[in-house]
Amino acid sequence: MSLRNSILIIAIVLLVDQFVKIYIKTNFFYGDASQIDVTGWFKILLIENEGMAWGTKIPGEYGKLILTSFRILAICGIGYWLYDASTKHSSRYLMVAIALIFAGAAGNIIDSVFYGVIFDESTRYHIATFSPDQPYGTWFHGKVVDMLYFPIYEGTFPEWLPIWGGEPFKFFNAIFNIADMAISTGVGILIVFNKKAFAKKTSLGTYE
Repeated sequence: MSLRNSILIIAIVLLVDQFVKIYIKTNFFYGDASQIDVTGWFKILLIENEGMAWGTKIPGEYGKLILTSFRILAICGIGYWLYDASTKHSSRYLMVAIALIFAGAAGNIIDSVFYGVIFDESTRYHIATFSPDQPYGTWFHGKVVDMLYFPIYEGTFPEWLPIWGGEPFKFFNAIFNIADMAISTGVGILIVFNKKAFAKKTSLGTYE
């Protein structure tokens, strides 16, 4: 698979990711105030993530800046990995996986770097506007927009279970976005198709 095709995958994922995020950000109230129930187990709503996966944050005044800077360094490394894989004519599985991981990481970096200065605050009573007089943040301090929610099952832990016994739970309670899906898919390809992804090309043009 050529580097050009990998770049095309990245461009498509980024366009879809940013289109969906900007639409949700500028058309939805925060939280479940504008929630759309597509099915009983699939909902669309607006939340924003200031940190890493599952809302984890780096504490301190410069925590967000450190996180965004780390993400930028990481994507530089992923970009080099993609270029190196293309020069070595690596398998299609590896090229697609790296392209998806790069696109997903880039999509969330765009939010972190730019959204704080191009949008105002989303609340339960105010829908964010684009290019406002008073943006909600500063450069490198934007919040990542999430909107896909799949509460497939809701129940209660059995009483005999230590610590969590009797507590309510949901599966799956994470809310994520297209960029997150791209990263997860890329990582999934590397795990499920590990041997094919890292197969070496022979002199006959096949992979082993």
